[in-house]
Amino acid sequence: MIRWLAWVLAMLVLTPEVRADTLQPGYLELSQRDAAHWTLIWKAPILGGLATRARPLLPQFCTVSPGQPVLTGDALVSAAEVVCTRPLSGAQVGLRGIEAGFTDALLRIAPLSGAVQVERLSRDRPAVTVSTAPDSWQVARSYTLIGIEHILGGFDHLLFVIALVLLLQNGWTVVKAATAFTAAHSLTLGGTTLSFFGLAQAGVEALIALSIVFLAVEIAKQGDGTKRLSERIPWIVAFLFGLLHGFGFAGALREIGLPDGDVPIALLSFNVGVEFGQLLIIALTLGLLALLRHFALSVLRPATIIASYAIGGIAGFWFIERVIG
Repeated sequence: MIRWLAWVLAMLVLTPEVRADTLQPGYLELSQRDAAHWTLIWKAPILGGLATRARPLLPQFCTVSPGQPVLTGDALVSAAEVVCTRPLSGAQVGLRGIEAGFTDALLRIAPLSGAVQVERLSRDRPAVTVSTAPDSWQVARSYTLIGIEHILGGFDHLLFVIALVLLLQNGWTVVKAATAFTAAHSLTLGGTTLSFFGLAQAGVEALIALSIVFLAVEIAKQGDGTKRLSERIPWIVAFLFGLLHGFGFAGALREIGLPDGDVPIALLSFNVGVEFGQLLIIALTLGLLALLRHFALSVLRPATIIASYAIGGIAGFWFIERVIG
């Protein structure tokens, strides 16, 4: 175990910094440069239909000089110059064609004066009205939804939580470990987002994958007559890995930034969304285990082993992929 922890520390220190977790939704940003000029950034994920179907929707008094889209990672990113003959307040801004896809998008409007407005665009809500000063509830709602989507769509965090439940299985033990995991990643999420500290993101991503492999191995080795470390002190193990996963959550949040004037609300709301999604995953996994325990007890252990090998195999592939780059 000591050797393993030493290797983890070396990975964190030596791995160069690159992009961390990416958000699955699209991202549309309007940043004001002066009274009439804005810069538009449109990031459209390849998966989900936004890259081929959706286009920025601006009011008629604005003209756009589009740039050439560039493939960056798993999304098309384009920048454009926008000239508006009057203020955007009260006008409609959104995405044309988002109704045909199945992926949401985040809209961020940053005027020279006033608060940053952050909204969620979806098939049912393709455009919003630009307000003079968005209220705190609107910011909280948007960032809570982002947090929920990130934990449900961020498959590495998703598999970690599932693996933790499969390892511990007992309801109260899972709750204690999940509480420790939550407390830990809240610390590193807040500290990293507010620039108090940080780690190389390539190393963070690789080690998040390795943490899933660790839990998968612990599950597979259960029942060999020796209590595993994660069974003896599950809350400590969950806390240590939670610190690591918090850096991953912070990398996702850094992709979109935080609205000026509402940083505490946005950060807290994102974390609340992550926790809501995490609790949903835990409840569903515990419910499935309870059904197997009640109706097919003989299948429970083989099913858990198969799941551990599947989770470990996927996470092992991610680890190699992230180390190689």
